[in-house]
Amino acid sequence: MTLTEKILARASGKAQVQAGDNVWVSADILMTHDVCGPGTIGVFKREFGKIAKVWDRRKVVIIPDHYIFTNDALSNRNVDILREFAYEQELPYFYDVIDDPAGTWKFDATKGPVVRQHGSSYAGVCHAALPQKGHTRPGEVLFGTDSHTCMAGAFNQFATGIGNTDAGFVMGTGKLLLKVPETMHFRLEGKLQPGVMAKDIILHCIGEVGFDGATYRAMQFDGEGVRSLSMDDRMTIANMAIEAGGKNGIFEFDDQTRAFVDYRCNLNGTKSAYQPVERDRDEKFVHETVVDLSKLEPTVACHPDPGQRKLAREMTSTRLDRAYVGSCTGGKTSDFLEFARILRGKKVVIDTFGVPATPEIVHDLQTARWEGKTVWDILVEAGVRMTENAGCSACLGGPVDTFGRMNAPLKCISATNRNFPGRMGHKESMVFLASPATVAASALTGHITDPRDYIQ
Repeated sequence: MTLTEKILARASGKAQVQAGDNVWVSADILMTHDVCGPGTIGVFKREFGKIAKVWDRRKVVIIPDHYIFTNDALSNRNVDILREFAYEQELPYFYDVIDDPAGTWKFDATKGPVVRQHGSSYAGVCHAALPQKGHTRPGEVLFGTDSHTCMAGAFNQFATGIGNTDAGFVMGTGKLLLKVPETMHFRLEGKLQPGVMAKDIILHCIGEVGFDGATYRAMQFDGEGVRSLSMDDRMTIANMAIEAGGKNGIFEFDDQTRAFVDYRCNLNGTKSAYQPVERDRDEKFVHETVVDLSKLEPTVACHPDPGQRKLAREMTSTRLDRAYVGSCTGGKTSDFLEFARILRGKKVVIDTFGVPATPEIVHDLQTARWEGKTVWDILVEAGVRMTENAGCSACLGGPVDTFGRMNAPLKCISATNRNFPGRMGHKESMVFLASPATVAASALTGHITDPRDYIQ
């Protein structure tokens, strides 16, 4: 069996499953957020009763993160709905925007979008917060009401996005009927060259198969090349499995996985026991691709979908209006370090926005020092508009006052994960997906630029 098949077999109580089987799968974690949470709660109460209790209160994780720092009253109210439900259900893992459990959330527009407006429990973007808070464990099943839930596959986990109706059912029963997906195999070899990042790996892979080439399939990443990739790198790759239509992305378990998961579970006091799955010799794949990391170059996904792959060096004539680094995919500490490495001592020439994925990452950037300056200050001095309000922000558009949102038909190069028309705001805007390094180099020139031109 493949890695995905092994996890689904275990979660369904079967000795073996194969692609195409329909099985009842037990969930280890159900995650929801402020966009889909209220709808999921509504389904749960409609189907199980207004006074029903969730199947396991320690397995429900609620992380408001999407439409948070906005003056939109309905978006603010969504967070209050989550708070009321978490209090009613006595949920220990609700990462609230405010510290008062009896309070209400309201964004203060007079303070602006840059200065911190959240409390001590707020966790930021759900997909980055889940591993930071110790909720991603090898061999487990994670369902989330968000398509990029597949990011947790970096931890040798079956993680996939589901809709509100399915989530409401899981909330009441802890189970979901799934068809076992076929598995596509991506064997990584070699090592990335300077200026090339994990984002370039996944953009290359999506370009190979197309933005629908992995529809309802597992994308399994393994091989010697994985050993050189950090957990941040693996999260970037697994996150965008959905951009090829994938049901999930998944990595092999190794010492890096163990070290990360053990540390985070112990730090947060979450469940520490887990059982990873290992590869079999008789795995059956529907597709196989070998990727030599040493031959990859900085890559860009062009408008209007993530499968429109081109090399950055081939696109220098593409003028830009905006640059953006952030989101679950491109807002991690390592992403900002590469962003800052290229921008250090220089000035951007187009509007450039930086949105860390979590408050912990904000802290990292504001405390880590390079030659006497914090990374945060290096970015600000380069002309980047940084916000302390970690979250999804303009990655998926949001209300018109969302930080970094494109409210006009602009061209933006972004380290985010999706570029369908209207994704970051205006329906006639154009988004080019690239690594933080490529975004940085392009922000310095005002056109798409190969970051290797700035590698010292």
